[in-house]
Amino acid sequence: MDLAYIPSPSTGVINLGPIPLRGYAFCIIIGVFVAVWFGNKRWIARGGRAGTVADIAVWAVPFGLIGGRLYHVITDYQLYFSDGENWVDAFKIWQGGLGIWGAIALGAVGAWIGCRRRGIPLPAWADALAPGIAIAQAFGRWGNWFNQELYGKPTDLPWALKISEGPNRVAGTYHPTFLYESLWCVGVALLVIWADRRFKLGHGRAFALYVAAYCTGRAWIEYMRVDEAHHILGLRLNVWTALIMFVLAVTYIVISAKVRPGREEVVEPGAAEDTEGVEDAAPDADATGDTDRDGDAVGDTQAPDAEAPDAEAPEKNGTAEAAKNA
Repeated sequence: MDLAYIPSPSTGVINLGPIPLRGYAFCIIIGVFVAVWFGNKRWIARGGRAGTVADIAVWAVPFGLIGGRLYHVITDYQLYFSDGENWVDAFKIWQGGLGIWGAIALGAVGAWIGCRRRGIPLPAWADALAPGIAIAQAFGRWGNWFNQELYGKPTDLPWALKISEGPNRVAGTYHPTFLYESLWCVGVALLVIWADRRFKLGHGRAFALYVAAYCTGRAWIEYMRVDEAHHILGLRLNVWTALIMFVLAVTYIVISAKVRPGREEVVEPGAAEDTEGVEDAAPDADATGDTDRDGDAVGDTQAPDAEAPDAEAPEKNGTAEAAKNA
């Protein structure tokens, strides 16, 4: 008898009247908002303007969603185009199925378009957004929990995930690979934040570190999964993808550090001038003099009052002189 396990939700959809609220989509949306919010804070800290990250995300997010879905449909085409399957299901993104590799690849294309329109370097923007993307993935993985999908091998561990009987799944307790990957992504975000502060990563190296660290965890988590997948030389396709991306990311970090060491001094043209304009305006406000809470002048305006007795000196001298003459 199982004494402890992680229960799965009875349904992945909550109907608010005629509007269905799907857990998978909800997790993706939360992840996107957190990534943009945190990326904006990091971008401002790097010297960029507030709102730039969101403006570019308008391009990156739709491209990323399309790319993620395309990767999933292409690599798991048998789910949609084999005998007995309905190809229309390929468009039902709310049922799950987003490949992170395609999302990052095509999302980068959208980000490049947005950065080009704003005249800012894509690597700097990617560095600012890197830990936020990892956090977004941490939220997004809980969508698999709502859909009872992408779990691991059977286990009786206390943190096993209980799966109910359903289409293409057998009831039982399995490794909660969605939880493993979610926690790993949080660790990746913390790693990138620490390394960026410690080594002042720039020119895309913070983003490359995110890719390398994520791929390291994804490789062993992918190996635990039991869902159908294409294999090459005995390894799942996503394991090979993770290994290749890891090598490319590490190679980029090494070469980039030699060719373009340090960090970008300017990430968004004109942002520094905006900041200087605000700072230059500050002395003008002080020129009017400080005021107390009641609006009375204080500070230098009190000096004449202190010297007022001296102003009476001529009057006293005149009186004394008149008395003498009398």
